[in-house]
Amino acid sequence: MDRIRIRGGRPLEGRIPIGGAKNAALPLMAAALLTDETLTLENLPFLADITTLSHLLVQHGVSITMTGASSAAETGHTLAISAKHIVSMTAPYDLVRKMRASVLVLGPLLARCGAAKVSLPGGCAIGTRPIDLHIAGLERLGATIELANGYVHAHAPKGLVGAEIVFAKPSVGATENLMMAASLADGETVLVNAAREPEVADLARCLNAMGGHVTGAGSDRIAVSGVSRLHGARHRVIPDRIEAGTYVIAAAITGGTIDLVGANIRDIAAVARILEEAGVVVSEAADCLRVTRANGRLIGVDVMTEPFPGFPTDLQAQIMAAMATASGAAMITETIFENRFMHVPELCRMGANINVHGASAMVRGVPELTGAQVMATDLRASVSLVLAGLAAKGETIVNRVYHLDRGYERLEEKLAACGANIERLVDGG
Repeated sequence: MDRIRIRGGRPLEGRIPIGGAKNAALPLMAAALLTDETLTLENLPFLADITTLSHLLVQHGVSITMTGASSAAETGHTLAISAKHIVSMTAPYDLVRKMRASVLVLGPLLARCGAAKVSLPGGCAIGTRPIDLHIAGLERLGATIELANGYVHAHAPKGLVGAEIVFAKPSVGATENLMMAASLADGETVLVNAAREPEVADLARCLNAMGGHVTGAGSDRIAVSGVSRLHGARHRVIPDRIEAGTYVIAAAITGGTIDLVGANIRDIAAVARILEEAGVVVSEAADCLRVTRANGRLIGVDVMTEPFPGFPTDLQAQIMAAMATASGAAMITETIFENRFMHVPELCRMGANINVHGASAMVRGVPELTGAQVMATDLRASVSLVLAGLAAKGETIVNRVYHLDRGYERLEEKLAACGANIERLVDGG
């Protein structure tokens, strides 16, 4: 099993290209099920999650071809997806269990085929993440849904019908699933208290390029006027704001200067504000964001995760690693997932001083972290340990890096190009 070895203490200096957003690419790939023509997606990252969803789409009868980048200096793959003939409306457990985003095929299959059988995603390391909002919304659109033997059995033989759907709380996945389903529904659907994330707006742009009528994406009220069919299109995936935020924090924790090529300040504004309070300078340049840590240690700053445009839960572990090295204390509160502090014991193995109290963690900064053997428990926890290793004295070995490969493309190459002493150890090498 692959591991990553880091010898820390080097400030990062250089340029890092930001790839396409994984969390935008996955619903865009599912949207290809809505049409019998080819949907071409540009600027896709080459990640384990993309491969997993590709395998799921192929078993539905979808044809997929990929071309693209081959070095750390480049970014973006092109995926041509053709769902001309859907041969199966079942998303089996063996595929869905590998990635919760697989449930995004439910809305498109139901809207186009009138039926879908999708495995319940099951457990998740960072929290329960139920799909009750997806199911309730589809029922509002006229679907009949039964849960049996671990599967969602959905039927709408006469098609879906537009309706007003009020979410009890914002949900990115439910918003995306229902936007896609509503695109082929009869009449108008209004999603109230919808998720506002940039990835939702990116999906709306793609649906509109396919001939759909979606307005209001990016706000908490989205209107979808259904059409009888959608056609093929070409769409470029937005840059990954979580990857960008991770490298912003990498510059902060190592005391270096990094240019993030293609990053968008609007999508990480909440992250930039927090880090500026901590003593980091984030500025826009011609083709990049430049991140520089001011003189001295970081300053402890309190952080609370919130739905967009608040501080993202997907950067909570990374900011905790940074605050572990800061001067003073920081209170980090997690409001999205109930079990997203599993990185804390591993950071403490490296000398961090962190105490968890319910949904909050009190982080008292230490002058120096020290290298250690640590184990990744989920995607974002894994990269937080890499960041801690970059700042630590001595050698850090991060185990279970298959988590990392779900969301970060060529991470070691990108960091090494900026001066990090980092390498992947393959099969215990």
